Amino acid sequence: MFVASGPVPITRLARTLGVTNSVIRKGLKSLDEIYAGRGLRLLRIDNTVQLTTAPEHAEVVEAFLGIEVLPTKLSQAALEVLSIIAYMQPVSRPQIDEVRGVNSDGAVRTLLSRGLLEEVGRLEGPGRPILYGTSPEFMQYFGLGDLAELPALPENLDPEKEVESDKLEVKSDE
Repeated sequence: MFVASGPVPITRLARTLGVTNSVIRKGLKSLDEIYAGRGLRLLRIDNTVQLTTAPEHAEVVEAFLGIEVLPTKLSQAALEVLSIIAYMQPVSRPQIDEVRGVNSDGAVRTLLSRGLLEEVGRLEGPGRPILYGTSPEFMQYFGLGDLAELPALPENLDPEKEVESDKLEVKSDE
């Protein structure tokens, strides 16, 4: 994993080492414990894993590598879109627009250009819209090892229910 350029499937690790996937998962759990509180972290995305620098040490690594990071913030629209995608992925832009109630093209483009989102497929249906998901860079930037580490949404904030209730409100206003 140290020399891999990106996330490595657990099945590839198992095949390379001639062991089962469960042996790899146990080994990864041990590595998680070893790296706890240190400068490295295992980043897990679906059935892949990547060795990364712990986010809390990013400033030191950037200084060592001579990387100047421009302090750029995401707009409110970009944060909204990023949140919707993180919790509902995979999701299409029309689905994002439906939740937000406004066009999200610009925010999606910004997030794609910053590497926080990636195209993960296409929806079957008219126009075959692109499906978006969060990227490994998103996970690293926010210090997440797994999407399960995202904060829980309040029970009354289920995105699917909100979309349906918005539709009902629009119909009742007509």
